[in-house]
This record gives sequence, C-alpha cells and structure tokens, in this order.
Amino acid sequence: MHRIRGRDVEVLYDAATIARRNAEIAQEIATAGYVDLLVVSILKGSFIFAADLIRALHDAGLAPEVEFLSLSSYRSGTESSGTVQVLRDVDTDVNGRDVLLIDDILESGRTLAFARNLMLSRAAHRVGVAVLLEKPGKLAQPLKADHVGFTCPDQFMVGYGMDVAHAFRELPFVGIVKDETD
Repeated sequence: MHRIRGRDVEVLYDAATIARRNAEIAQEIATAGYVDLLVVSILKGSFIFAADLIRALHDAGLAPEVEFLSLSSYRSGTESSGTVQVLRDVDTDVNGRDVLLIDDILESGRTLAFARNLMLSRAAHRVGVAVLLEKPGKLAQPLKADHVGFTCPDQFMVGYGMDVAHAFRELPFVGIVKDETD
C-alpha cells in the first residue's frame, strides 16, 4: 500500500510484472500476421502502456508507424458518460492498412468499439485491439480485445497512465485507490 496525495493506493500490478507482460504481448503481436502496421494509441490513458509496448514491439522485430487518437467518454468522472467524442483525430490515411489500437483498459467497450468502427469506416484492412487491462463483466459493446495484458477486478484503476480526475497517471504501477470505507 502506498500513501499518495493523502490517499491509500494498493498496488495490483507492479512495474516489473507489467514490463514482463508487455514483452509477451509484443511477441504475440509480432506473430499475429500484421502487415504494414499502424499503431494508434488512444489518448490519454494509454500513453505509458503504448510507449512501452511500442518499444517492446521494436525488440520483437516490428517497426510500426505510430499515431494518436484522443477520444473521451469520461470527462472528469470515474464512470463513462456513454457518449464518445473525438478530441484529436489521426493524421495518417488508414486505407488498406493493418491498424492496432492500443488502449489502457477495455471496460464498457464503447470507446474502443467507436475507434475500431472509425478505422474500419476509413477502409483499414484489419483492426486489432491491444489493452493493458480488461474488465470482462462490464462490456456494453460486443468487442473482444486481441491482445490483453491482464484481466482485472471491477474496481477503478489508476497509475501507469490511468487517472482519476487527472491524478495518479505518473505512478509506475497499476493500483486501486482505496476509500476510507474499503
């Protein structure tokens, strides 16, 4: 347990565990048959995972192009609003390309389903999904991630790029903010 900003944060996945899993995911992706790969990081939550995974992809022998897509369904709260907005679009033409979406967490699936459908509507050849965390009981959209780091409990995760009201993104681990009632 860590005391950060006056709150207790329980470590769920430490930095070493995440690094090992990133290397394993990169190997999965390297053998999945992607061609002319464009990696699209869904901002903001995935930025640390995406950076580490892209470096691991390099170590696995891949040299993808990298783009960024900023979508939001959370605003400043801890629960999805149910409506996805494009805050920043990709600049690259995805027509005929294999695209790998990278996001921090697959929870409701709304954001990733939106991003996947957006890439397919632009004639991407193939759209894969890689997520650090998956909460399987929360899906509101029929979406399956192709590459999953960890299946996690149905609690709000922070750290390793994920935040609550813009706090805790800098933590090198994934954790759970404990309330006084926990």
